Amino acid sequence: MIKIAIALGVLVTATLLMKKTGMSYRQSVMKTLYPAIMWSSKASGRKQIQTNSNNAVPIVSFYDLSVKDINGNDFKFSALKGKKVLIVNTASDCGFTAQYEALERLSHQFGDKLVIVGFPSNDFKEQESSDNASIVSFCKKNYGVTFPLMEKSIVIKQNHQNEVHKWLSDMTINGWCHQEPAWNFCKYLVNEHGVLTHYFPMTVDPLAPEVIAAIDAK
Repeated sequence: MIKIAIALGVLVTATLLMKKTGMSYRQSVMKTLYPAIMWSSKASGRKQIQTNSNNAVPIVSFYDLSVKDINGNDFKFSALKGKKVLIVNTASDCGFTAQYEALERLSHQFGDKLVIVGFPSNDFKEQESSDNASIVSFCKKNYGVTFPLMEKSIVIKQNHQNEVHKWLSDMTINGWCHQEPAWNFCKYLVNEHGVLTHYFPMTVDPLAPEVIAAIDAK
């Protein structure tokens, strides 16, 4: 344990000395520690995956949903018919923020077959305190994000939960899933027909075999 503590101390110190341009010290440390965080939580993450095993169909159509994107424009989910959609709640100051990079790679890997939609939120330990403009700048500068981002909103079950996450986390609407995001970077997969098929917790990497297989499934 002492050796591990020393190693972590050296790693954190090195990160502080090599603060990344465009990132705070906290963000630099979290990005450096991300591989260790994912390695330590890999087994538990797999156990928390939820699937639509009964092929339940939604009571309310996914394609009826509409929100504002991060630039204040209308974003209608009806425009995504025929594509798989991966919805992710995001934050800039989280231990899982480096998943932005994996999400961008996933977006390029599947091209027009998949649309990733990010929902910045400040619901977990105030890890997204920035305004919309600052979030866009951070994501593009540090992770090259090109997939759509929505305006910052509430993703957990409170009075003002955004309409999309209300649909994703209410089985009386989506047909089977009652799981709200457990933390930043939880992922929901909707298939080409507007059916919610999977929930992946933050501890499952966007490029994990389970995610790739779900996107590839017919």
